[in-house]
Amino acid sequence: MEFPFDVDALFPERITVLDQHLRPPARRPGTTTPARVDLQQQIMTIIDELGKASAKAQNLSAPITSASRMQSNRHVVYILKDSSARPAGKGAIIGFIKVGYKKLFVLDDREAHNEVEPLCILDFYIHESVQRHGHGRELFQYMLQKERVEPHQLAIDRPSPKLLKFLNKHYNLETTVPQVNNFVIFEGFFAHQHPPARKLPPKRAEGDIKPYSSSDREFLKVAVEPPWPLNRAPRRSTPPAHPPPRSSSLGNSPERGPLRPFVPEQELLRSLRLCPPHPTARLLLAADPGGSPAQRRRTSSLPRSEESRY
Repeated sequence: MEFPFDVDALFPERITVLDQHLRPPARRPGTTTPARVDLQQQIMTIIDELGKASAKAQNLSAPITSASRMQSNRHVVYILKDSSARPAGKGAIIGFIKVGYKKLFVLDDREAHNEVEPLCILDFYIHESVQRHGHGRELFQYMLQKERVEPHQLAIDRPSPKLLKFLNKHYNLETTVPQVNNFVIFEGFFAHQHPPARKLPPKRAEGDIKPYSSSDREFLKVAVEPPWPLNRAPRRSTPPAHPPPRSSSLGNSPERGPLRPFVPEQELLRSLRLCPPHPTARLLLAADPGGSPAQRRRTSSLPRSEESRY
């Protein structure tokens, strides 16, 4: 893939590694240095054109690799240039591979969910004019050494049939572990995962579940006040050193105040004797000083001769 600027001068090495900053690599001594903004713009142009070519080769509706996507994600792109071909003295680009770590939920061979964060192959493209010349294996092998991973430890995002044949031919990756997402992993992925696979915590057994949650329910904190006259105990001048415990039984009445201390029997009897009569009883006694209404009705029904006997 050719460009209207000097690719060989822009990328001094055969394989160039770029991160989300898209900074131009160090230049060789003795070469002229254009403005840094122009160099970064040239890098962005190369990435955009490579992404379009890859999307066309995979029959995708839109590119999945672009300079803007690179700048907004922590991905790494490896760009392979053709140092021997120098059309008009400007060089050419052979292909690229884009990788990045992603947090995934994948299934193992027992269909158990595992939370992992493996290195993922996100995009891989070699120009059609130079395919089947060993450039893809050269670029892929360089990436494995640089990232320090094995082929079976990778997760591939929506691999094309060509990529699956490539992995089977050069790395004997054939048996896949079925997944419910777009990523493909191969047998041995969980055996030597780097970084280690982080499995989700197992579900707690039914016997370990407590009847209530860790935070007490509100109705368990309701305090119960004793009925009258137990709540008529005299108040203490100073609060007790330790407050009385609250009731934690179910079905109690709503809280109406702090609990009263226990009333001794003698004090309870004294409170009953000193208890004033009901206001209605006072009115009846004041209206009839001669006795209660029941007594008055009983005596009034007797004959006068019998009344004199009493």
